[in-house]
Amino acid sequence: MLTVIAEICIKPGRRTAVLHAIQQLTPTVLEEEGCGSYQALTDHKAQVPWKQHSPDSIFMVEHWESLRHLEQHQQAGHMEIHRTAIKDDVVDVKIFVLEPAF
Repeated sequence: MLTVIAEICIKPGRRTAVLHAIQQLTPTVLEEEGCGSYQALTDHKAQVPWKQHSPDSIFMVEHWESLRHLEQHQQAGHMEIHRTAIKDDVVDVKIFVLEPAF
């Protein structure tokens, strides 16, 4: 099982719109073959000195059975439509594909 963590950096003031688009997309992604989970997370407003602050980011945490399943997800038609719909709101995307260390 692979874990994907993606940080989607959003233009200020557009996070709610992008979250809505992701919310609409999520049921379709969860039905994809090999998808174990697909969850959007946002910055928790904690006043602690050791925490990074990313109020204009959305973090996706996903689990995929294999790299093949993840690649199929990336190439799915609904993902292309989604990326096109939010492209003007997104500044940058950082994707990490991780595997268990032990």
